[in-house]
Amino acid sequence: MESLKFHFTPVDAARPNAVNPHAQPTTDRPEAVAMLRDAFGDGVTGDETYAGETTVFVAKGRIAEALQRLHADGYSYLADLGGLDRFTEDDRYEVFYNVCDLHRGRRLRVKTRVDESDLHLPSATGVYRSANWFEREVFDMFGLVFDGHEDLRRMFMPEDFQYYPLRKEFPLLGIPGSLPLPGHLPGEDLSYDPFPAASSPTPKSFQEPEVSGE
Repeated sequence: MESLKFHFTPVDAARPNAVNPHAQPTTDRPEAVAMLRDAFGDGVTGDETYAGETTVFVAKGRIAEALQRLHADGYSYLADLGGLDRFTEDDRYEVFYNVCDLHRGRRLRVKTRVDESDLHLPSATGVYRSANWFEREVFDMFGLVFDGHEDLRRMFMPEDFQYYPLRKEFPLLGIPGSLPLPGHLPGEDLSYDPFPAASSPTPKSFQEPEVSGE
């Protein structure tokens, strides 16, 4: 039997000064960075441009004020807000805000970082009402607390769930015993093992128990 051949995609040499043909003028926003630096000084902790997209980093204590300033400048639409676990010793968590100016065709990504020793940061709901459920999801998945949110509670997991599923230490197969789940066959009792097939052999179709009424 002939083995399948592997086809490798050649890697292009780095071209640091080359023009990115995919870059969009809507996302290259150095003037927004300059505006925030003038307004908040050291509250703007950095900025970067990659593939023509500008990202500005703001200290978490100033994030709501920075978003308010952007809103006043025309960035009136919050398209997305989310979190990620960088799994680092310092500033482990990151929250990003994608804001848009629909009238002038501008987009900007704003980020703030949150250290594991203090998981609180200001809520953006006072600036963008659409931040409501976005922040609830970040709270549910990462455990970050948005101060000033009117109804910060879990969205997907039960209120008494003790873990945060998108943290890097959370097992991919879940934590057996942490959450009751419906059985895999009709009539089965609740299961506390999210993936029983990973810890026990999967029954063959002819070995599956009969279900009454079939």
